[in-house]
Amino acid sequence: MNAVGVNDENVAPLAQPQSTEVTVDYVASENLEAFQDADVKIQGLVGGLESKDWVKVCESLNDARRFALYHSALLLPILDKVVMVMVKAMKNPRSALIKTSIMASSDIFKAFGENLIESTSDAFNQLLLQLLLKASQDKKFVCEEADKALSAMVDAMAPLPLLHKLSVYVGHSNPRVRAKAANSISKCVSKMDVESMKEFGLVKLIQSASTLLNDKLPEAREAARGLVISLYEAITESEEEKLEYWQSFCQSNLAAIHAQAMVKLVSS
Repeated sequence: MNAVGVNDENVAPLAQPQSTEVTVDYVASENLEAFQDADVKIQGLVGGLESKDWVKVCESLNDARRFALYHSALLLPILDKVVMVMVKAMKNPRSALIKTSIMASSDIFKAFGENLIESTSDAFNQLLLQLLLKASQDKKFVCEEADKALSAMVDAMAPLPLLHKLSVYVGHSNPRVRAKAANSISKCVSKMDVESMKEFGLVKLIQSASTLLNDKLPEAREAARGLVISLYEAITESEEEKLEYWQSFCQSNLAAIHAQAMVKLVSS
């Protein structure tokens, strides 16, 4: 008798079980359709999102996207719950869950940008952190999807309150997270008028820009250059001697070497 685990060439091998790997379809927003029975479907959405079956969670996240796009009033009362499920899914090691939840965040931003930014819960803060982390990953298809979601966020939300949320990441320990935050900050500021910039704090903005201009990653430095140009154009808009005014402003609020870099950037 053969010992357990020893192969016998005279014994037919056992049939191997067929692969049961499940594939998930990534549906573009424009291909999602409205529900015929939205009032009924909404009743089971939270249960589906909280399922232990990851495929069911993906399906429910796509349903949440459909509600966001076509039946937003029905989704609003459970919006925080939905966002927290998205955050949990982004922390999951399964790529399909991560990508589906990121795609859902883009549609949620488009439908509920103002609601999210004004919410008193911590849901949006956690979602923002996860998107910045996922945009900083090496997995290209996850990173690209997170970049799209961050762009959708900036497009959908009022720039001033969003800038307050983003600004804390200028000093993040992960340089990629800093760079992604810098990119969103630059886009936010480009949408603001000088009064909004003053409300946030012109000195704070110029100091953040100066810090990012010296960042180790090119993406952060490039975003900082865009931020500086937006600041320069807004601050000097009503000034006749634009460069002189800008130089004076920078010298008043930055170390000499950094002020010089700011002047050089806008005059080149």
